[in-house]
Amino acid sequence: MERTFVAIKPDGVKRGLIGEIIKRFEQKSYKITALKMLNVTPEMAAKHYEEHYGKPFYPRLIKFITLAPVVAMAIEGENAIAGVRHIVGATNPDNADVGTIRADFSSLASTNLIHASDSLESAKRELAIYFNENEYCSDYKTMFELIQDDLNRE
Repeated sequence: MERTFVAIKPDGVKRGLIGEIIKRFEQKSYKITALKMLNVTPEMAAKHYEEHYGKPFYPRLIKFITLAPVVAMAIEGENAIAGVRHIVGATNPDNADVGTIRADFSSLASTNLIHASDSLESAKRELAIYFNENEYCSDYKTMFELIQDDLNRE
């Protein structure tokens, strides 16, 4: 099982897409183990986007993510990082597959609704920015996990 980080960005929150976006992950049987809405501070934003520091678009990233609340999530499942990124779609909505979040709801790469970690290392780093260990609720089983348990019984 992998754990990854997802954030519904200010444009997704302001447009009222929180439920629709969460629904996509739950329908795919991913387990949401931490979830909260928060205002990202400039310090948090700098940590989140540290790999982009010094790039021409960095100030705009910081300004955008701190513009309004975000919804931060920890999502778990088999191959969660790749699977979640597939549901999210390509960074540029024009290149995103039909049916992905970005293809369905976004039209600009600069305001593309959602962030999803791109690697295990990024997921660990980003999760630590937004969640403390005691905020995870992973000790419950989803219906998908219960069905898998039934299939694995001898």
